[in-house]
Amino acid sequence: MTRPPIALTCGEPAGIGAELAFKAHAALKGELAFFWLGDPRHLPDGAAPVLINHPAEAPAAMAHGLPVLAHDFAAPTTPGQPDPANASGVIDVIARAVDLVQTGAASAICTLPIHKKALKDGADFAYPGHTEYLAALAGVRRVVMMLASDALRVVPATIHIPLHDVAEALTADLLEETIRITHAGLQAQFAIPAPRLAVAGLNPHAGEGGAMGREELDMMIPLLDRLRAEGFDLAGPLSADTMFHPAARARYDAAICAYHDQALIPIKTLDFDNGVNVTLGLPFIRTSPDHGTAFDIAGKGQANPASTIAALRMAARMVQSADAE
Repeated sequence: MTRPPIALTCGEPAGIGAELAFKAHAALKGELAFFWLGDPRHLPDGAAPVLINHPAEAPAAMAHGLPVLAHDFAAPTTPGQPDPANASGVIDVIARAVDLVQTGAASAICTLPIHKKALKDGADFAYPGHTEYLAALAGVRRVVMMLASDALRVVPATIHIPLHDVAEALTADLLEETIRITHAGLQAQFAIPAPRLAVAGLNPHAGEGGAMGREELDMMIPLLDRLRAEGFDLAGPLSADTMFHPAARARYDAAICAYHDQALIPIKTLDFDNGVNVTLGLPFIRTSPDHGTAFDIAGKGQANPASTIAALRMAARMVQSADAE
């Protein structure tokens, strides 16, 4: 079966995105097909892309250079110096990629990093980030962020909020939605028919019977017991400090964590360069490298493409798993 190529959005033009696209093409040109969606003026000096008019041309173009589907921006770019004039272009590229994947011209979206301040300054971008904007474009109320590598998959139930707000934000409804979306995503996009999920407690030692907090006793245990009665394979609430050694990781397919650092510290410790950001709950596949725009090294040829390569490979595998459903 011939699948459409993956759409790789340009992200912030002043960051390392274009460099990553070329390095990923060099690594993957004989393995999978993708195209970069952005303004050709923003490509590195001396680049030799292959301009295409439609995503269907990308597979054949891969043998000759990075396939580029042009999207006009308001201004050229200077590495390391984001220009608010280009904010609307960045936003429009994301929307165009969603349209391409929803109409079947692309099989998945891989997004290169954006700079949220530049988008807010230049276009009054109203979303906290990529993920929320993609959910709005798709008409989805709730999505889940998963960080994944060959070593570990983690899902933070609460994400970019202060630590002192986590206990209030981590409601039974939020945790249940997170578990259900993760379970469904592992089934549909990772070919895991009966996902095993480990759920971390909020408090040290998972509350230690109420001695270190009652969230586990009052909210988490009743919820997990109810979901187990429905057939979910759930372990927990577990003490987070014993969940991530090799023997523990072998017992689950993904870990549901209470807050951002509880999830991201272990995966970034285990596999810093190859972690991939996956959005579960969208009606299409979206992956992204797990890093930012790196303005300090933009234009210097120093960007490490490992996470972008891993994100494109994971998107391709997820497409295959979804096709097999």
